[in-house]
Amino acid sequence: MKKVTLSIHCAIILFLALLGACRTGQKAPDVRQSSGVYQYDNEKKQAVARRAGPYFSDRQAVVGRSGMVASAHPEASRVGVDILKAGGNAVDAAVAVQFALAVVYPGAGNIGGGGFMVYRDNTGQAYTLDYREKAPEKAHKDMYLDSAQNVIPRLSITGHLASGVPGSVDGMVEAHRRFGRLTWAQVLQPAIDLAEKGVALTEREALGLNRTRSSFLAVNPDKRYFMKADTTDWKAGELLIQKDLGQTLRRIQQQGRAGFYEGETARLLAAEMQRGGGIISEADLKNYHAVWRDPLVDTYRNYKIITMPPTSSGGVALLQLMKLVEPYPLRRWGWNSDSTVQVMIEAERRVYADRAKFLGDPDFVKVPVAQLIDRNYLQTRWADFNFARATDSRNVKGGNMPGYESLETTHFSVVDKDGNAVSITTTLNGGYGSRVVVGGAGFLMNNEMDDFSIKPGVPNMFGLIGNQANAIAPGKRMLSSMTPTIVEQDGKLYMVVGTPGGSTIITSVYQTILNVLDHGMTMQQSVNALKFHHQWLPDKTTFENGAFSDETIQKLQSRGYVLEQLTNSLGRMDCILRRPDGTLEGASDPRADNTSVGY
Repeated sequence: MKKVTLSIHCAIILFLALLGACRTGQKAPDVRQSSGVYQYDNEKKQAVARRAGPYFSDRQAVVGRSGMVASAHPEASRVGVDILKAGGNAVDAAVAVQFALAVVYPGAGNIGGGGFMVYRDNTGQAYTLDYREKAPEKAHKDMYLDSAQNVIPRLSITGHLASGVPGSVDGMVEAHRRFGRLTWAQVLQPAIDLAEKGVALTEREALGLNRTRSSFLAVNPDKRYFMKADTTDWKAGELLIQKDLGQTLRRIQQQGRAGFYEGETARLLAAEMQRGGGIISEADLKNYHAVWRDPLVDTYRNYKIITMPPTSSGGVALLQLMKLVEPYPLRRWGWNSDSTVQVMIEAERRVYADRAKFLGDPDFVKVPVAQLIDRNYLQTRWADFNFARATDSRNVKGGNMPGYESLETTHFSVVDKDGNAVSITTTLNGGYGSRVVVGGAGFLMNNEMDDFSIKPGVPNMFGLIGNQANAIAPGKRMLSSMTPTIVEQDGKLYMVVGTPGGSTIITSVYQTILNVLDHGMTMQQSVNALKFHHQWLPDKTTFENGAFSDETIQKLQSRGYVLEQLTNSLGRMDCILRRPDGTLEGASDPRADNTSVGY
């Protein structure tokens, strides 16, 4: 590893860090990192002296002065910036990116799924839009159980019955109606062009389509969507042309909401459901509407956190996690030291237990949001915590509240020249959703019904446990882990954050924010930093290779923590940070095709 020459000032800070570490019994952090490259700037030197963390790669940030888009695909980010350059605002760009992702990123981008939007305008006013999918009217709580009340394997994951009523199109219509500046036709046109003229496949997308070909054929035996005419494998750089999807997008462009939820597209979708044994009807589509909800807003140290309320569990969980660790000196302990990791794991354990017990659709169940994020309540959750040993998840339940009535997604962040900011996480749920392609319309359907608690105590595809609060009911929105978030500092926009990742979304967003606020990383370093995850059950901590030092692993294992090194990665962050000089730092994840584009 490279030796790092520190300034006199940095050396003083390092001495103070060493002194603090000695007082707490921690080994001082070593100012090195595994990729061999550090980017220094005047603002970060002190933080670098305090800590160093291994990174997934040495990817550098993208810097812009007038606008920034960070998304899962380079073409989608380019579309967003083109809209900004054409005079559009952050919402215009976000709508264009959502529809572009439905074309260029079929594994998670969608018009057949749903999502959440957090929007902060340049005056500081915040809004949140819930366009999560809904259960069809014919849905019921036992629809995935056999006569013996056992779960029927994969019925909620693959095929027509796995889909909820899509919300993405209505969500974008609502966002644009309220805040858009350009015309609806303008923001739809880039996606139409990409569908009709074709998009060059990245290596990752080519591999994904090849890998799922057999399941596409099994679910859609009479269709050849996402397959080459000669049935050979896709290769990077080949054009994927989607004529039927282009026509569907044109109907949405010309008719707005009615171009999807009524008329020809609705007829095609309902016919597809009937053909495959699904239960979404034309009436379900016509009756679907996104919902504006009050954002969750709270503080962490001197920062304001603006995040998503239920139906997302992510915002509640994020605020709980931040408040649970706030009393601890994470900065002094150091990034991923054993003490820092321990309190973070124990916070995650308790928060995911609360999630299972209390969280659901607030239109159907009472969700005690205020109590869950109350500091007095959270203090009681630490009652059985002991630094000497790991808490046993079998002994951790959702908290007690008097009066309470009982991994494929995508994220993008946008900031425009006026300082308006959008954080959107959107999903089909699993990769390529239910694998159902709507015949004649060319888009994939979600498998979001698996995000309900299909049977209390039975984990979903991400291993998450649910209960009655998240039971299936007609017209109900299923619980989500999506956590689009915006952070303010001193009343000004500071950070736009989010990621896909199923159950790991919450913990990835949590770590990314702490990496900047407590550990002094740049936005890109924070995204690059290796991550870990605990979700109450199963009672183990998974981590990316290199996330923990040997010493941290030994100390945690000696206290009874079960650690499992992953063979894959955690998170696909797309974030933006406003620097003190007003420039925008776009930070997209090196773990995939994620790309930031600014100007």
